Amino acid sequence: MVVPVLLLLVGFVLLIKGGDWFVDGATGIARRFHLPEILIGATVVSIGTTLPEVMVSAGAAMQGSGSIAYGNAIGSIICNTSLIAALTIAIKPGPAARKSLILPVVFFFASAAIYCFVAYVLGTFSRLIGVVLLAIFAVYMVSTVLRMKKTAASVATVQMEEQGRGTVSEAELELLSGEDHVVESKAAGSKDSLLKDIILLVVGAVLIAFGADFLVDNAIIIAQSLGVSEKVIGLTIVALGTSLPELVTAITSLAKGHGSLSLGNIIGANLFNLVLVSGAAVTISPFAVPVSGTIGGINSSLVLDIPVMFAVMVLLTVPTMIREKLSRWQGIVLLGIYAAFCALQFII
Repeated sequence: MVVPVLLLLVGFVLLIKGGDWFVDGATGIARRFHLPEILIGATVVSIGTTLPEVMVSAGAAMQGSGSIAYGNAIGSIICNTSLIAALTIAIKPGPAARKSLILPVVFFFASAAIYCFVAYVLGTFSRLIGVVLLAIFAVYMVSTVLRMKKTAASVATVQMEEQGRGTVSEAELELLSGEDHVVESKAAGSKDSLLKDIILLVVGAVLIAFGADFLVDNAIIIAQSLGVSEKVIGLTIVALGTSLPELVTAITSLAKGHGSLSLGNIIGANLFNLVLVSGAAVTISPFAVPVSGTIGGINSSLVLDIPVMFAVMVLLTVPTMIREKLSRWQGIVLLGIYAAFCALQFII
């Protein structure tokens, strides 16, 4: 018991330090290239925090258990949104620019619509569907990179035009670009090297991945030794385990005052769960929609899991885009939904 407890503590330390470096690297890159934090969160950071899900699902698919990606994707989206994002919002709600949210939100719901069509109509995720999902991922990344270049170019143009009267303030850049958290100035970005930011990002991601692995594996060993049932372990430790990178990134971002990075990370990670995690698994090993339980004789996933996934994402994104800010009531309601969802898993 002593060794698992020590490794559990090591996992926590790796997660905390990895999250610290990961966020510093991401925000450093955002500052250097004059990019909105929410876009960095929805791309670079999201890919890093989604790596555990990619590895788990791809590994399972190679062993002929591709269907594990289905529950992993939907479960992670619900956990990311109604637990991790909810905690962040409940603790410290803040502004969120509509313009920065449009692209990842549109791509998420378009991908979710395809996912639903396959689940409710076709009933089987074929290799063609996997290729389509991966293609959506590629299009999203290209679209986001082009948008980032456009944002950086517009900021540079503004600075050049305003050189006659001095440096443009951060507030002016935000108004002109329509984005949140646009970088302060070139001088601020030049303090640290780009290489250092990239190293911090990569090393941080690796520490988070290893930390999450240590934490989950040893938490399961400890729970089993205490007589906790496998179902409870699966619904709590394992389910939260693959979302630990998002949780650590969210908490670290919040503590460092980068709330937009956290929101972008959650939305981006949710999208990648559908198109990258599921897409890779389906392409490797096609599968039929799994049935883990029924409600009224119907697959519980179709009655409960997918509707809850849509509901929590609508609750997170729609009011935020309308009002251009996150509200504490969203976090509280989302946490209530997550608690009810977990409770229902024991009943079904």
